[in-house]
Amino acid sequence: METITFSPAQVHVFNLVSHIKSAIGLEQLRQQLAAFYSAKVDSEMDNLWESGQWNEKKLQDLRGSHFRTPYNR
Repeated sequence: METITFSPAQVHVFNLVSHIKSAIGLEQLRQQLAAFYSAKVDSEMDNLWESGQWNEKKLQDLRGSHFRTPYNR
């Protein structure tokens, strides 16, 4: 059997979430995590835009693109 090793960040999160006792608390945590990652993505996209690695042309080129894996039925 393989041993799982958790990072210090994972252990910290496990300890924090062990105090959540209700569905409302869980939903609040989900909202906070979503806001945290949304801010990270926004910041990174701003950096890409300012550096010129992302621009309006690239955005328009992706409009209407489909990247889903085609599945055979």
